[in-house]
Amino acid sequence: MNSFISFLEKKFVPVAGRIGSQRHLVAVRDGFVSIMPLVLAGSLAVLLNSTLFTWLPFLEILKGINGNVWWGTFAIMTLLVVFSVAYNLSKSYDVNPLAAGLVSIGAFLAVTPQAHGEAGWGYIHWGYLNATGLFTGILVALIATEIFVKLMKKNLIIKLPENVPPAVGKAFAAVIPGLAAVYFFGIIGFLISQFGGNSLYDIIMTSIQKPIMGLSQGLGSAIVISILLSVFWFFGLHGGNIMEPIIQSLYMPALEANASAVQLGQAAPNIINKVFFDAFVHLGGVGATLALIVAVFIVTKKRKEYKEIAKLSAPAGIFNINEPVMFGFPIILNPILLIPFILIPGILTVISYFATVIGLVPVTYVAIPWITPVGIGGFLATGGSIMGALLAIINFALAVLIYIPFVKLADNMADKK
Repeated sequence: MNSFISFLEKKFVPVAGRIGSQRHLVAVRDGFVSIMPLVLAGSLAVLLNSTLFTWLPFLEILKGINGNVWWGTFAIMTLLVVFSVAYNLSKSYDVNPLAAGLVSIGAFLAVTPQAHGEAGWGYIHWGYLNATGLFTGILVALIATEIFVKLMKKNLIIKLPENVPPAVGKAFAAVIPGLAAVYFFGIIGFLISQFGGNSLYDIIMTSIQKPIMGLSQGLGSAIVISILLSVFWFFGLHGGNIMEPIIQSLYMPALEANASAVQLGQAAPNIINKVFFDAFVHLGGVGATLALIVAVFIVTKKRKEYKEIAKLSAPAGIFNINEPVMFGFPIILNPILLIPFILIPGILTVISYFATVIGLVPVTYVAIPWITPVGIGGFLATGGSIMGALLAIINFALAVLIYIPFVKLADNMADKK
């Protein structure tokens, strides 16, 4: 065990650390975090329309309100992400982030196909703007921002006299870099159409996004992702920060597709999505560490420091904040707790997957705040299903049972210390 951990520390941790601090991945992660209020608003709208406003016929007339909210959030999610990712990336370079965000939206629309025929020229189908366009949107945001930043740093700007108001000066300084970025993607879109393609979106969707999305819906990939989060944390690296760009890019479109399907009265198609992990796997945080706290209260007798840490960590753990546990016990580089910490997420993923596949639990389709407590998250994410809450509670109880023997082992080792 010690040699294995030593090997990972030397080979795995440095690479993971570089990934976690990589500028573009951080911008993608922060870009998704920034739009979370709008994602939650859209999820609430879908939840109300599919539950309360359906159960109570006299409220059905109000469904249009939630439809408007959904239209202003989920239906244009890619536009929101394009601006947010570009803003955060440009900010990391200390270059006008507002201008970069606006330029990136222009670049994205420049490469987005327009409707013709009966619809008339100049119409954009919302399917290009919702979460299915996220791969294209993120790629455009990153490239357009890099073009913008590089030209700004090379001083290819229009300089105005110093007595000009700062806002005007900044706007004119961004003219040439902005033109270059938007024209770059305008030319890309033109060339694709001239060579018989429909759009950059279709090329990416067919060659990249669909194959990756297909793999992401497999049980194996879900297990790997849930375990990797724990592995990163074990070595003191913030697993959420490292994996968030991947999780958001893969599983946020899956969640939005579920929400849109339910909004249209159809069956939710994707079992694995972001809130699947939040509701059923990360119970108390990565590694289901709230279960570890409960296990400490049940079996610990000799290690008083464990109980004190558990008491201090419990309030935060209820809301899935597990840094006190990670650094307090600690779990980080603790060989006794390594096995359950990595094993539990995989087991809970398998149980939750098959419970959904066989229809015991509805597919998750409502975005929930990651701080939602155990059981409540399962209830809300499945659109108010008692079975969703019950699955989360059963998973939590199982996690407690798995942690107990390892906590007892650590407690017994207090005599040898």
